[in-house]
Amino acid sequence: MKKAFAAPVITAGLALMGWFVYTTSIQRPATNGPPGLRGKGMAVAVETTPVERRTVRRIGYFTGSLSARSRFIVAPKVSGRLEKVTVDIGDSVQPGQLIARLEDDEYVQQVEQARAELAVANANVAESKSAQDMALRELDRVKALYAKKMAAETELDVAEARNTAAGANYKVALAEVARREAAFKTAEVRLAYTRVNAVWDSAGGARVVGERFVDEGAMLAPNTPIVSILDNSVLLAVIDVIERDYPLVKLGQKAAVTTDGYPGQEFNGGIARIAPLLKEASRQARVEIEIPNSDGLLKPGMFVRVRIEFDRHEDAVAVPMAALARRDGRQGVFLVDADEMKANFVPVMLGITDGDAAEVLDPPISGRVVTLGQHLLEDGAAVRIPEALQQEHDDTGGPGGDR
Repeated sequence: MKKAFAAPVITAGLALMGWFVYTTSIQRPATNGPPGLRGKGMAVAVETTPVERRTVRRIGYFTGSLSARSRFIVAPKVSGRLEKVTVDIGDSVQPGQLIARLEDDEYVQQVEQARAELAVANANVAESKSAQDMALRELDRVKALYAKKMAAETELDVAEARNTAAGANYKVALAEVARREAAFKTAEVRLAYTRVNAVWDSAGGARVVGERFVDEGAMLAPNTPIVSILDNSVLLAVIDVIERDYPLVKLGQKAAVTTDGYPGQEFNGGIARIAPLLKEASRQARVEIEIPNSDGLLKPGMFVRVRIEFDRHEDAVAVPMAALARRDGRQGVFLVDADEMKANFVPVMLGITDGDAAEVLDPPISGRVVTLGQHLLEDGAAVRIPEALQQEHDDTGGPGGDR
């Protein structure tokens, strides 16, 4: 019974409270209600900032990693036990410098064997040449006797056959010499491969050892990595650019690079290569920035932050980002009429956004714009400015000032 009585009482109390709130609200000026009620009634206190003329820049910020402009692995072309490594991590290396030596006893023996086989082949050539000369003289003698009817035709045929065979044997001996010479040169080349050198275009200057992969005494197969050689004189900052920024990136554009290793210090570079495609998985394109590194401060693998200036407008009209507002689907600013102390909404066309400022391309504006309190304003709303800013208006010819 008590519960049934309490419910109507509670309902009546809530209804009375709602009516009180409603009647109270309609007696006050609306300052934060629906758009149709913004700025009606008493003046709205706002903060303003003067419209500036300044340089604005469109800047892209990216992150990436440093890599060496050139990196290659030094490896042997033949198998063998690693006898000596002449360089270590961080050592400077000149073009053609000896990097490592392999045990070469087996390859020396192969050279000696090839040399001996070449000597045998040369001896066979001499023997074949002598046999050919003898066969030729015998053929000449039989021909002379045959011409005098003192030798039978069969003797002439035999002499010619022997001369032909001797000539063929001589050619075979010469070919064997050529084969043995090639084998000898091959053995010498394989022996030279036991000395592993770092070879690159000498115009590139000295480079540095980045990594060492094996130690002396290890048995190496062909193409087993020994050390890596880096060119650190110029480094590449590799970044990924999203599709929105890709059309803005141009070859030769300047870039400022910073890294945690040297806080407060900037390294300047330029865009050297732009990938002609975007990866489907990420919709990003690879961009490489070359950074001179003559002092050797930067190292491959460092994490870097890159700043690229895409565009710059000098003496542009700029307003704070905080001044931007939207009314009736249009973006604009509230420009303060210092004489009548009203805020007029002016739709604007924006250009470059530079940090906390936005460029106004159209229409031309000047004076002061509202940066705080514009959510309470409608076009033509009355405003009041804090005393310090009011004094600034007065000093510059506003209400109460010298005009």
